[in-house]
Amino acid sequence: MTSPQGLQRLWAPWRSRYLYRRGSRRCIFCRAVKSRRDHHHYVVQRSRYAFALLNLYPYNNGHVMIAPRRHVPDLARLSDAALVDLWRLAQQMQRRLTRALKPHGFNLGVNLGRVGGAGIPGHVHVHLVPRWIGDTNFMPILGDTKVIAESLEELYRRLR
Repeated sequence: MTSPQGLQRLWAPWRSRYLYRRGSRRCIFCRAVKSRRDHHHYVVQRSRYAFALLNLYPYNNGHVMIAPRRHVPDLARLSDAALVDLWRLAQQMQRRLTRALKPHGFNLGVNLGRVGGAGIPGHVHVHLVPRWIGDTNFMPILGDTKVIAESLEELYRRLR
């Protein structure tokens, strides 16, 4: 749909449930850090200051989140050691995803604050999303459905 200013908009109302979700206010990252049940939380790797886990609501197959162990809202509050460790783990996860899934590219992003798009604004995290040529189609728009080619269980097994 085009606005009077000529700006193209793609409406995705099903995403609003992430903006207004109720229920547990406990941080998913802090729960995963404190737990030793990595499989339950889909934690695929831990390092000294960070850890990587599968996104339960992936944009694409292989969508991984890398988070510091400390509950901080932005990158500026991390120590140099924690910041380096976080990005090294992102690098390791990119290599692992490349070997396992052979994507054509990646999206890498950090959403800071609720207005910046962070679904969990209190605990900074990096999104690493594998991409393939032609991986977007009409299904999310017309069918309110995102096709993910592999289960979380299978992906977890392959990445571990």
